[in-house]
Amino acid sequence: MSLRSRPFRAAVEGLIMRHIHLAAMAATALTFLAGPVAAQDWSGPYIGLSIGGAAVQSDDDERVEFDTNLDGTFGDTVRTSGGVDAFGPTTANPGGFCSGKARSNNFGSGCSDDDTVSTDFAARFGWDMQSGPWVYGALVEVSSVDVEDFTTAFSITPAAYRFNRDLDDVMYALRAKVGHTVGDRMLAYVTGGVATAKVTDTFFTTNTANSFTPVTSEDDATGFQIGAGLETRLTERISLGLEYLYTSLDAGDGLTVRTGPGTAPPTNPFLIVNPAGTDQRRTSDEFAFHGVRVTLSAHF
Repeated sequence: MSLRSRPFRAAVEGLIMRHIHLAAMAATALTFLAGPVAAQDWSGPYIGLSIGGAAVQSDDDERVEFDTNLDGTFGDTVRTSGGVDAFGPTTANPGGFCSGKARSNNFGSGCSDDDTVSTDFAARFGWDMQSGPWVYGALVEVSSVDVEDFTTAFSITPAAYRFNRDLDDVMYALRAKVGHTVGDRMLAYVTGGVATAKVTDTFFTTNTANSFTPVTSEDDATGFQIGAGLETRLTERISLGLEYLYTSLDAGDGLTVRTGPGTAPPTNPFLIVNPAGTDQRRTSDEFAFHGVRVTLSAHF
């Protein structure tokens, strides 16, 4: 069961669309203020900066999975000594899962959505070649994006078990670009390539009886980017643009946490199948987010 709010997602999408509309209006206004510019040749090197917003892609179906016998295979059900699903919905204090950050220790309190829009800042260097109306190029980009993705499990104890995936470091990207001129001063393009960044996985729980030990965690994540943009020359050397990018990084197996005995008795649900404990991890290894930026470039 997912507690993510459709109205909240609609509000986030509306916020991104407002940024797009404002940036487009600004680009149009600056184009008119710049006055007449001769037909531009997009060939040559350029350097640029961009600033915008990024939001994690919604994943309503993500949950936490368990390995109760520690055989390396996940998908087991954690059960109480009475055979009840410790994360099931059919008790006085129901358990469950949500793709977000727990507000409290019980399923009924729900989760806050992790679709917060964060600042996306980047610097780039590229080189384009023009053949007729077609423009081909490649660019290297270094960006700073602070996005977080949460997944939470609730047991019937009640207790919350939260996994957090965070990209708060530098991301590097290498992309190709194919574009087509629009009139004398505009360029519409699509872009795509590879990206890599350091992703940090952390764990938090309100359970104070068991012990919790990280077993594995992978920091480096690689993946791809695809997007599109529109760029207009304000002067012979300066261009302003609006760009959308979708980034998908593979975080691998991420963080696996060993839930051990601690001070819990042998009848603890995590200890019944194997007294050494139960492993738990989030189900998705994808870290995906959308970005909308305004770009400013200097051409040489």
